[in-house]
Amino acid sequence: MILRRAAPLVLHWRDGRLVVENYVTRRCAPAVPPVLAVLERAGAGARAADLARVVPAAPSQARRFVRALERATFLERIPPRRSGLSVWAPWLPHAGLLHFGTKDETYPPASAAARDFLRRARSSRQPAPTKTYPPPRRPLPPPAFVDVPLSDALTSRRTWRRFGRAPLSLDRVATLAGLTWGVQRWAPDTAGGRVGLKTSPSGGAMHPGEVYVAAFNVRGLRRGLYHYDAARHALTRVAAAPVRFTPSRYLPSQPWYAGASALFLMTAVVERERWKYDSPRAYRAMLLDAGHLCQTFCLVATALDLAPFCSMALADSIVERDAGLDGVREIALYAAGVGTRDR
Repeated sequence: MILRRAAPLVLHWRDGRLVVENYVTRRCAPAVPPVLAVLERAGAGARAADLARVVPAAPSQARRFVRALERATFLERIPPRRSGLSVWAPWLPHAGLLHFGTKDETYPPASAAARDFLRRARSSRQPAPTKTYPPPRRPLPPPAFVDVPLSDALTSRRTWRRFGRAPLSLDRVATLAGLTWGVQRWAPDTAGGRVGLKTSPSGGAMHPGEVYVAAFNVRGLRRGLYHYDAARHALTRVAAAPVRFTPSRYLPSQPWYAGASALFLMTAVVERERWKYDSPRAYRAMLLDAGHLCQTFCLVATALDLAPFCSMALADSIVERDAGLDGVREIALYAAGVGTRDR
């Protein structure tokens, strides 16, 4: 019998112990020297008898040890059972660990979840629901009323790659930001705090998303990077325009966006989400939140007769460095952009 090391294995620390985990089957065991020795020897394939020889035990015990590793899904037979995991091969281990490692979450009854949340809420202070910078701030005009049928905006939405030379007006920036990221009203939560309600949904109304506006060609706004204050509906300048301040700075290898007037760089404040949800599955929620916001943005831009687009192929570290973020507590996730239309 030929066995090989299973592909979806990771080593990590858990409760002070080094463990090996198959993140697809969710099986986990201490990463003790005999286990590591067998996995190292297995590599791309080895006879079960040869694997047993590296186990410092009596032959019968060593053979049982190897069989136990197979049952625990740390070893697999050649040829392996068809699992479909080869479809994921270019993405492994990173995407596999996120997806399979957060799959089939155990959800407690609503009453138990509420009690657990209240316990956490009493023991730690709720993070600020929105981010703000000290003055000076640039107040924005109120979002404009957009009188366009929803069906028209939905069927007309397209990704634009050609733009007009006319600058984007500050009024349009205010409408895009206000109707996408702005707090529409405040509501109390069950822990005695408050949450901001927006036009897009968010798990537990945590809304971890923040947005930074890279203004390239906006009438009435100096070129540079601005934070949008969702509670005050205002912009705060966080960085002057660096050398070669163009969309390609944040969207590398995408020259078709060169004529865009502005980029709306979406980030997430991790603690805001983590405060309510301990499960790593909450990371998925932050990605979904960004997608909700982006579609709202694109529909508003379409209704305003503008040329929207979006891209996840962004230079994360450059976005974070320009915005003064550490890339850990607040992370870059997504980019939406807009320009005037090329008639």
